[in-house]
Amino acid sequence: MSPVPTNEDVRTEGWPPPAVDPERREAHDRAWPLSKILTWSVVALVGGVAWVMLALVRGETVNAIWFVFAALATYAIAYRFYATYIEDTLLRPDDRRATPAEYAADGKDFVRTDRRVLFGHHFAAIAGAGPLVGPILAAQMGYLPSTLWIIVGVILAGAVQDYLVLFFSMRRGGRSIGQMAKDELGTVGGAAALVATLTIMLIIVAILALVVVNSLGDSPWGVFSVGMTIPIALVMGVYMRFLRPGRVGEVSAIGVVLLLLAIVAGGWINANPALASMFHLSRGTLAWAVIVYGFVAAVLPVWILLTPRDYLSTFMKIGTIALLAVGIVVVRPEIHTPAFTELAFRSDGPVFSGPLFPFLFVTIACGALSGFHATIASGTTPKLLEKERQAKMVGYAGMLAESFVAVMALVCAVSIDRGLYFAMNSSPAVTQGTVEGAAAFVNNLGLMGVHTTPDALAATAQAVGEPSVVSRTGGAPTMAIGLAQIMHQFLGGSALMGFWYHFAIMFEALFILTSVDAGTRVARFMLQDALGNVWPKFADLDWTLGKWLCTGVMVAGWGSILLLGVHDPLGGINTFFPLFGIANQLLAAIALAVCLAIAAHMGRRRSLWIIAAPLAFVSAVTITGSFYKIFSSVPAIGYWAQHRAFKDALAAGKTQLGTAKTPEAMEAVVRNTFVQGSLSILFVVLAIVVIVVAVVRTLQTLRGASRIDTEGPYVASRVFAPAGFVTTPPEKELEREWEAFYEEHPDVALAHRTGH
Repeated sequence: MSPVPTNEDVRTEGWPPPAVDPERREAHDRAWPLSKILTWSVVALVGGVAWVMLALVRGETVNAIWFVFAALATYAIAYRFYATYIEDTLLRPDDRRATPAEYAADGKDFVRTDRRVLFGHHFAAIAGAGPLVGPILAAQMGYLPSTLWIIVGVILAGAVQDYLVLFFSMRRGGRSIGQMAKDELGTVGGAAALVATLTIMLIIVAILALVVVNSLGDSPWGVFSVGMTIPIALVMGVYMRFLRPGRVGEVSAIGVVLLLLAIVAGGWINANPALASMFHLSRGTLAWAVIVYGFVAAVLPVWILLTPRDYLSTFMKIGTIALLAVGIVVVRPEIHTPAFTELAFRSDGPVFSGPLFPFLFVTIACGALSGFHATIASGTTPKLLEKERQAKMVGYAGMLAESFVAVMALVCAVSIDRGLYFAMNSSPAVTQGTVEGAAAFVNNLGLMGVHTTPDALAATAQAVGEPSVVSRTGGAPTMAIGLAQIMHQFLGGSALMGFWYHFAIMFEALFILTSVDAGTRVARFMLQDALGNVWPKFADLDWTLGKWLCTGVMVAGWGSILLLGVHDPLGGINTFFPLFGIANQLLAAIALAVCLAIAAHMGRRRSLWIIAAPLAFVSAVTITGSFYKIFSSVPAIGYWAQHRAFKDALAAGKTQLGTAKTPEAMEAVVRNTFVQGSLSILFVVLAIVVIVVAVVRTLQTLRGASRIDTEGPYVASRVFAPAGFVTTPPEKELEREWEAFYEEHPDVALAHRTGH
């Protein structure tokens, strides 16, 4: 490992130090005045009471406010204590050491970015469809197992993975998770990780893009408002880069105002038939628009479009979720869904099939643990960090914020009428797509206290301005209904039910699109890293031809899957959608395995449990889930069982079976399940190879084998930036010292604020 210098060693003559003196910082952090003790005591008390109400009290109903209090209190304690423990014992960041954004600055991919803007970019990039959809589907099993996994899982697994991958990638020049695997695990483990990450990324980005297209289809309001975020982001990027460098507060205010105007204008356009027709785009047209946007966003310098657009989207995302949380506290909706429903102990749920373990943990992916995050944390974000200690704020806290989104989505699902929930999330094959069929199906499920009527379902659709809410599967419409039912009681009354519903639909599309653009850029980085092992020129991220070629290949890959899904849903994206949850969690297991090997090579023997515990759990979940999908004899669960059932039905001369109403549809199911089963085998084998190699490497290191040091060289930093959301008193003093220095040296100030 590189020697750690003192502030005097790295101080450029006449310049202020690049970091607060470690001894002074530690003294400030460890000081516990009475006010601090009282504050954390109140937080712990509120969290404890909330958990008791959710987990132990068994009345007819539970109030939704306890979800908000339990989540926020637990997140605060985890960030303050557990994340700090990881920082101090395992990672040991040093702000006197330059990050890649400083020593490799190129104005394109490596750009020092204000920590608040970067937090917005990172959160917007990782928070896609998963935290909105997964918890809603899992609500069929009750609120308690979902709540426990979302909150406890993120603290011990999801946020840990994001934080570690971000830090380790930053220390290695911003390398992708696949390339870090090759460096740490050797040829076999590295090759398995590279193949797995690249193929899984194609599926993930394609599914995210399809959700966006489906959300914006037939929605002029959404198309206009989401589309306007692109020119607004361009204005923000130019403003921060050239007009007022470093003025984050100013550009934030401008962005928020313009975003609100775009949302309001979208509503006006939607109400005007002539204007609405201009923005009423087909799903095919929208798919091509998303493909072109993904390519452009991936090749442009990051400061022009990607970072400011993601930062802008964060205002929308966090603002809406915060408003929903306030609405829950004010409205105090009652939750009629039991802690554990009857379906928690069965495998034949109408929303998804399979037992609680492992399928609840697979269904709720991104809200608790997501492998996709590891690609972002080793993609764009490590190339933008100003200081090493900011990784905790961006990586760990960013994932906590996404987890809170998942909690709010769960509340939306369990706060609506249970009959409505199952009518919306059951397939058209069982509801017949009608209110009468849906009511009959739901009432025959045998669920205690569940009874709905055709009139009730029709009234809900009328209230939100939709022709029908029956079989609106996928999770997003359910969250929109839940949000509308809470928010209209908080703001606007019954007359605004339709407004809040369509606002939520547009919000979800904006929410997910930011993962598509960042995911495309990250996929390009991953492919360049992989090809760089064979042709070193590709490893140069500044090589224009390589950048365009790799972007084109990855966009063509996920874009072709997207177009199949849009134009031929039975034979296209539905082939890959059931793989999303398991593939995403297998990618998380791969990321944690790589982190385990890195930590062992760093000599962090006593801290390895921090990584080993979540790795063991997610490995058990995903490998068990994969085996269910491969070997189960139940067609509703196993790919190959379903494959054989439809193949035998065709051989017997049948013309329809289950959801397939024609021979052509049955043939498509046979093809789809073959692809699903084959990819499931490929993914789980690759993941097992990576996990086994990582564990073997770790054990070899613990037994005295020579360590591998893959960190980049130590480069002394020449800039300063605060580490957290709130600037501490010692940091404020050093900030004033730097401001005085900048006044005397305006050329240095301009260079630092523009990232040069």
